[in-house]
Amino acid sequence: MLAVLVAAWLTLLSGYDLRQRRLPNWLTLPAAVVVPAVAAGSGRGAAALAGAAALTAVYLAVHLIAPAGLGAGDVKLAAGLGALTGSFGADVWLLAALFAPLLTGVWGLIAGLARRGPTVPHGPSMCLASAVAAGLGMF
Repeated sequence: MLAVLVAAWLTLLSGYDLRQRRLPNWLTLPAAVVVPAVAAGSGRGAAALAGAAALTAVYLAVHLIAPAGLGAGDVKLAAGLGALTGSFGADVWLLAALFAPLLTGVWGLIAGLARRGPTVPHGPSMCLASAVAAGLGMF
């Protein structure tokens, strides 16, 4: 049941970012609290908090260096997704952290070759990378 809720949340986030080009606080910030709390219930709270802090720090640094390249919504989403993937272990966290920018880069190249249009949102790649990594971490 929890996996279904997470999948629905990730789908909603991705769809919102694709349509609106932003990630609203009401979809990003609660996860920064809820995910570590749920992880703590299974004895993985410290790992979730470490994952949240590490991914948020990386995304915040990138946002401060290149705010046009990575939005504040992506930074806020990093807290929840870092907690989610961190709760499965460092290997799952690292897979998601590396796979998300790779996905966005490939998507951007494809979109750029097809047309010279707007940039691609990063949130859907973050969500997909986290879902795949967490799914692998469940096995």
